[in-house]
Amino acid sequence: MNAAEITMTPTMTPPDEPQLVTAASLVIGTGRTRRFVGREHGAGISYFYVDNEPGQGPDLHWHPYTETWFVIEGTARITIGDRQLIATVGDTATVPTGVWHGFKNAGDGRLRILCIHASDVIIQTWADEPNAAGATTR
Repeated sequence: MNAAEITMTPTMTPPDEPQLVTAASLVIGTGRTRRFVGREHGAGISYFYVDNEPGQGPDLHWHPYTETWFVIEGTARITIGDRQLIATVGDTATVPTGVWHGFKNAGDGRLRILCIHASDVIIQTWADEPNAAGATTR
């Protein structure tokens, strides 16, 4: 974008009072994984912060948007379609729209990985659903 395309004037006063979303408010169930749904907080993206033990991780699923992973700690075996990648601390991988994918903790310690969804809601279809063409919005 060049300067001629910018049509807004920045301000120091946000339109709404900024809100902090605490880690505790995003925890799913009794585990250590957290889910942030952007639409609920005025954000254009959503994410999962996953904290898994060895062997754990989501099975095959797909989204109608891209997903990008950033490995914070540990080793992930990421499946993207019929390919597999081994990702370690600091690595980033992206799955294209509509491609089956999943990941597992392939290391001996914990896997901490940020899964960024290019959507303000999380929409995913699991391979093991009776009708794998149907989507689940979370």
